[in-house]
Amino acid sequence: MVALPRPAVAQGAVPDRVFTRDTLRGDTVLDADVVIVGSGAGGATLAAELAEAGLDVVMIEEGRYWTTRDFTAQASAMTRQLYRDGGASMAIGDPPVMFQEGRAVGGSTVINGGMSWRTPERILERWRREAGLEHIEAPDMEAHFARVERRIHVRHQDPETVGRDNELLKRGADAKGWKVIPNLRNQVHCAGSNNCAFGCPTGAKQSALVSYVPRALHFGARLLSDVKVERILLHGKRAIGVAGRVVGEGERPGPRVTVRAKLVVAACGAIQTPALLARSGVRSPSGRLGHNLSLHPNVKLVATFDEPVRGWEGVHQAYQVREFEGEGLLFAAVNIPPAVIAMTSHERGAALGALMDAYDRTVIAGMLCEDTATGRVRTINGRPQAFYQLAQFDADKLVRGVALLAELLFAAGARSIITPFAGVPTLRSGDDTRLLYAHPIPRSAMEVVTVHMMGTAAMGADRTRAVTDGHGLVHDAERLMVCDASLFPTPIGVNPMETIMALATRSAAHVLDNLERFS
Repeated sequence: MVALPRPAVAQGAVPDRVFTRDTLRGDTVLDADVVIVGSGAGGATLAAELAEAGLDVVMIEEGRYWTTRDFTAQASAMTRQLYRDGGASMAIGDPPVMFQEGRAVGGSTVINGGMSWRTPERILERWRREAGLEHIEAPDMEAHFARVERRIHVRHQDPETVGRDNELLKRGADAKGWKVIPNLRNQVHCAGSNNCAFGCPTGAKQSALVSYVPRALHFGARLLSDVKVERILLHGKRAIGVAGRVVGEGERPGPRVTVRAKLVVAACGAIQTPALLARSGVRSPSGRLGHNLSLHPNVKLVATFDEPVRGWEGVHQAYQVREFEGEGLLFAAVNIPPAVIAMTSHERGAALGALMDAYDRTVIAGMLCEDTATGRVRTINGRPQAFYQLAQFDADKLVRGVALLAELLFAAGARSIITPFAGVPTLRSGDDTRLLYAHPIPRSAMEVVTVHMMGTAAMGADRTRAVTDGHGLVHDAERLMVCDASLFPTPIGVNPMETIMALATRSAAHVLDNLERFS
């Protein structure tokens, strides 16, 4: 007789102090020292730091509380489950830029690749110089970065989990003599399932869901999931709480939720935070709320090899090519599910069929560009809409970067490469990279995406030029703080998660050093 496996005891359960739409059945009013809207890199970190110090903290998250057991390799289901708007949000411009936001407990840390890099020293120096921020340079931030890295276990990947796609990326970089470094990731013995963008199915990736959120709960914080905050409650210019509704099945509005607090924190990300502030009636004396949107434009190449690659085996981005970091360009190998490749490819008909037939022999390589232009988030009927026009200078950098990355992939043994530029023929050799310079490539022909939205409530000492001060407190408001990538005065050129967490740790220390202001 075959014994059937017993269901896990914890399956379907939520921890104590977590309240979901299944338990928030009536109108709710709560009191707390601090209410934080958002549970991602900024919100969860701030919540854990303040709760550990003894403050009564309530986190509010619009998305669901999912557990590690809920994450699978079914990309379409996970996209609907974990991404805002199914991952189909768009910044309007030429070209339009698709962007993705996490919408779940843990925020975008649940769906990112786990790259954990400190803010480059040149960026911190620029913030000091241009934004007038004090105590922001590398020596000042050292303790905050170190604390974050201990909490989320920032390490290099175990060698046996590096997949063939990343090995080929490194082989090409080595053949070109280009600088390539092992990635630092927030993981504990990652199994290399390459499912990072759809929720880590092993819990190895130390997203906020499995690091800072449990820590905050352990120290007494409460978490309300499935609650959309509609507005910040103000008494004059003082923030006194938030009001929202439970998000029911099918997005139907449910019971009302009000949380009254001595400090209100918007940690919703660079798209949602300015919209929350704007629809709450918060006005910045600088007039810059929602402005200064940076995106780190990303493009991808699809390279086909003669040998098996099986890119779904091994870790997401084990290496980064940093040879052209001074130009604001980073290269990495990123596996993408076949449905997404088919949906975004410029190929059609038999050519698309051939591409998909070769999926197990493809390397998908991505490139990040540190942008020089900025866009804007406008709030229209209470909802945010991003607008972003790719600068011609940055478009030219994308073309150069694609040509360089194609050279690397051919040096690694690629037989053909599909570029992110409509109308550009498939490249068949290194010499074909010259095709990219033969004729101007219009911006409208470029497929551009991003997951790094920054800057829409930027920090600065001058209230006439910035939305928040050096610790995220909103200028011309009382007891109102921002704690996410909205704070960045400029793009940072690397993955932003650790910067957000370090700034949140720094802001928590400021609150604790000045408790009399928030009592």
